[in-house]
Amino acid sequence: MTREAGPDEQALLAETKRFAAAPFDARPVLTATESDLDIRLFRTTYLPAFVAVESLEENQRPVEADLAWLRLTTPGGMPTALGVLALGKDPSAHVPGAYVQFIRYQGTDLDAPVVDQHELRGNLVGTATRLSALLAGHLRTRLAEGTELFREEQLPDYPLEALREMCMNAIMHREYEVSNAPVRIAWFDDRIEVTNPGGPFGQVRADNFDRVNDYRNPGLARAMKALGYVNRFGRGIWRIRSAMARAGSPVPEFRIDDSSWSVVLRKWP
Repeated sequence: MTREAGPDEQALLAETKRFAAAPFDARPVLTATESDLDIRLFRTTYLPAFVAVESLEENQRPVEADLAWLRLTTPGGMPTALGVLALGKDPSAHVPGAYVQFIRYQGTDLDAPVVDQHELRGNLVGTATRLSALLAGHLRTRLAEGTELFREEQLPDYPLEALREMCMNAIMHREYEVSNAPVRIAWFDDRIEVTNPGGPFGQVRADNFDRVNDYRNPGLARAMKALGYVNRFGRGIWRIRSAMARAGSPVPEFRIDDSSWSVVLRKWP
């Protein structure tokens, strides 16, 4: 004998079916509630990135309405994957692969000693803040001749712009739905490799990835642009290549297959 679903369960099933065909980042996360979202972060950082200050001052809508308007929750108040990724207090508790793994090796291969490692399991804002500081802290500089007489210039071994761009793009484009693997940053003595789960998506293929754009996580891409973590849509690869070229560094390498995407930056000669 089967039990008939109660009103709350029926509403949950109806809402789940409604979003079944939507991109993963727009779908409800059944294990999360609004209490799993950082509402203070939403008010102070996320919402102002989308709405002008003057409009915020005039806005008398409840926070629940704004969360739903920005697709961070469903109309029924259940957090979406975007809400969990962007504002979650512990995103990986609900989306297992939603974290970044950083490993610094003292050597040039995986057998080398590990001198530093971190798992960044915060939401989008927290991860971006920690990651920026972590990357900057591991950079080393070299002296180069300046453009003026008797002046020298300190240059980092990797352009920070290229590092940030490839890490933010990995977070934005990775596969969250079917993979529990994190975005991995492996920092060796001679190179940095950033790998994210998920191969080319939609119109993107291994032979056109630097010319054609598509978005596995369109809501997350929009949020990252509004928050300033990516500059413009479709220019990530160009910005990585351009930053490396300006620094006189080797050309970036892109390794793409059906299940993953890697970018390799090599240290300046």
